[in-house]
Amino acid sequence: MPNPILPLWEYIPDGEPRVFGDRVYLYGSHDRAASGAFCDWKLKVWSAPINDLNNWQCHGDSFHTLPDEDHPSDTADWTERELYAPDVVEKDGKYYLYAYILCSKGCVGVSDKPEGPFRLLGRYEYDEADGGDDGIFNDAGVLVDDDGKVYIYYGFERSHFGEIDPATMRTIKKGSYIADLIPRGMGDTDFFEASSPRKINGKYYLIYSPRKGSRLDYAIADKPQGPFRRVGTIIDNGIDYPAGNDHGSVCCINGQWYVFYHRMTNNTIMSRRACVEKIEILPDGTIPQVEMTSLGFEDSLNPYRITPAEIACVLKGGGFVTEKDTFTRVITNIKTDSVIGYKYFDFGNDYSSKTMEFSAQIIGSGCKCEMRILLDDYENGEEIGKLDIGTADGEYSCRVKAVTGKHSVFFKISHNVTGWTTGYFDKPLFEFKAFAFKK
Repeated sequence: MPNPILPLWEYIPDGEPRVFGDRVYLYGSHDRAASGAFCDWKLKVWSAPINDLNNWQCHGDSFHTLPDEDHPSDTADWTERELYAPDVVEKDGKYYLYAYILCSKGCVGVSDKPEGPFRLLGRYEYDEADGGDDGIFNDAGVLVDDDGKVYIYYGFERSHFGEIDPATMRTIKKGSYIADLIPRGMGDTDFFEASSPRKINGKYYLIYSPRKGSRLDYAIADKPQGPFRRVGTIIDNGIDYPAGNDHGSVCCINGQWYVFYHRMTNNTIMSRRACVEKIEILPDGTIPQVEMTSLGFEDSLNPYRITPAEIACVLKGGGFVTEKDTFTRVITNIKTDSVIGYKYFDFGNDYSSKTMEFSAQIIGSGCKCEMRILLDDYENGEEIGKLDIGTADGEYSCRVKAVTGKHSVFFKISHNVTGWTTGYFDKPLFEFKAFAFKK
């Protein structure tokens, strides 16, 4: 399953991946297409078998702050605000949901099943001295340690910590509160939000969103209470792509570590879709930064299958992915000098052909332009062909050089009318639906 990993119509940002039994569950916020605000009044849960990560199943709605035609509100007596960034942990056979509700006191839900639905257990219980963040518990992440102790990490612009009484799973133990778990004063790398704790090889990791940028950073400590030292960045969703906030975490599935994150669509920071990349945790505990790709759970993409344009991991020069309907996503707003890129295709090792055919499915915008097809680098990569695109909808094809091996593929767009300045063509040239290479 390439990125994004869920069906076209589904927007699950702020992903918290958890393995329970033989399935991996993805908990997250629920964005709405074309919305001018983050998140929704409901949460949804998706899962996949750990041995078949291309087969994601929707378990439906798991928690509500507003009623709909199928579900009552789970919080009708005290709030109707949007739900943000949930986390779920298992303790003694029960599954506990920790959800941030916009500008409202945080809450905890419980279920007998990892997919829910979750019933409201109650709000956090704590003395004033034992809770930060005005009791909102922004973007809370929870860690159940090997000894059964339970810890909560949360906060907006400041990192907060507390220990939860495992008897109630919502009471903050007296005297456990720590402020600024990640020390402040380092500028752009200071903690902003999106706390996600993990214990890996005896060390405590806190994945978070820093004050500036579109990254997921991480810090490491020897104890759950810290002190945490900032180490580096795991992924940045704004490199050569329309940037926005990021929120996610890491998960080990069948011995392979992944980082789950989101990227932006619909020319907004409020239509975010779930993505994943393979990562490596080195013997010293560090995580080398990974690039954003189109791969998802795949080792490579097959160039000889139809590739949806919307799985692009490089979008420069104004283009963005947008939803036309339940079945259709395209790249739109493509202009002169736009770049569209995909990482990585495996073209195989067939040396028998010197050329192959490239075809693209295009929605015309009444303009003529050309698409240069480049390998490995959108500035200086090898050009293997050039596609002329006309004014109408349809399939456009050209011959290109036959390729072997594994490569990233970039499309660089330019107008092909001589005697006119580039500025005259500062307008959308076409929309891009899909493409394929053919031998």
